[in-house]
Amino acid sequence: MEFCLYAWGANSYGQLGRGDAEDLSDPRRLGPGAMPSVPLRVLRGGGGHTVAITEDGEVWSCGQNHRGQLGLGHTTDVSTLHPGPALKQRVVNVSCGWDFTLFLTDCGQVLTCGSNAFGQLGVAKTSTHSAEPVRVESLGEPVVSVAAGLRHALAVTDSGCVYQWGLGLLTHARRAVGPNSVPLHFNSQVPVRVPGLDHVTARTVAAGSAHCVCLTGGGDVFLWGSNKYGQLTTNDCFSTYPALLNRSLLDGEGATHVWSGWTHLVAKTESGKVFTWGRGNYGQLGRTEPTNHSAVLQSDDSPVVEDVKEVSFPGKVDALYGAEQIACGSEHNLAIVGDTPLRACAASFHSAELQVQSEENLCEPCVRSLPPNILLASC
Repeated sequence: MEFCLYAWGANSYGQLGRGDAEDLSDPRRLGPGAMPSVPLRVLRGGGGHTVAITEDGEVWSCGQNHRGQLGLGHTTDVSTLHPGPALKQRVVNVSCGWDFTLFLTDCGQVLTCGSNAFGQLGVAKTSTHSAEPVRVESLGEPVVSVAAGLRHALAVTDSGCVYQWGLGLLTHARRAVGPNSVPLHFNSQVPVRVPGLDHVTARTVAAGSAHCVCLTGGGDVFLWGSNKYGQLTTNDCFSTYPALLNRSLLDGEGATHVWSGWTHLVAKTESGKVFTWGRGNYGQLGRTEPTNHSAVLQSDDSPVVEDVKEVSFPGKVDALYGAEQIACGSEHNLAIVGDTPLRACAASFHSAELQVQSEENLCEPCVRSLPPNILLASC
């Protein structure tokens, strides 16, 4: 079977791997010399970088590298896929944050590289960044799942325990608890076990810009962190401890997969139904909802009015029923549904990112023709 790689969207740092920094509004195939000769097993995107893992467990990366997030041993941006350093173990999975990267090896070890300004590398703040992958040694047992948020990280160990590190949610947590102490899992630069999950066996984790997600082996979904856009399906502004998502919101079914964008979530249930919730003003929920005007705080805490879709409960997206693959970007999604072509919904802040014959945001899944046997990644 022929292996090929298509890319499109924002390309400011060469993250499309084409050797230039030109944005693309339509999928373009990378030339034979621009990608590994071995088929890819995993493909992930971060704030401005792309990381691929081959079937042989080798790491290839391209794009923004100012903090060493590509793990290439330097901090120069790279516009074509470059092989990473030879590691002693095979890499089986990867997760990309804003400017850092987590690698999971076949022995269950976690390696990190990139910015450490918020302790997101999990090795304490001994340096501001690392261009070489470093091992997160304080995880006491093999890890089976990792997730990188904007400036925080999560991991699940073989026994089903969930760990969190990085200070990316610390400011949010301080506002939420007021004069009380902030729980340690929001204020640690090394992995700390997340309390409140002792009675369950976690299987996978996902992370948004300021929220966290855990999926258990029994199909339960736990959520904590920011609820600014209804990500947690509660009335609280912020949750310091994991809260169970009521299965009635998923038609009474357990979840088999959960994905997270910056401020929205997607879940697939046992029967193949796909639900979305959270922020929806870019169409990233794949369904139309009435838009409300809300005051949103800027970084300097001054209010600015913008359109925010107040969707705090999961809604079913019928067009994605039985989706084989789903990938969440910052404010958009991609999905493979059976033998049908790729489906895309929403657009990110860059209008070219998911353009389908239009510069408008896509509020419902739209078919985009691509070759079969696709491996999805969405930045």
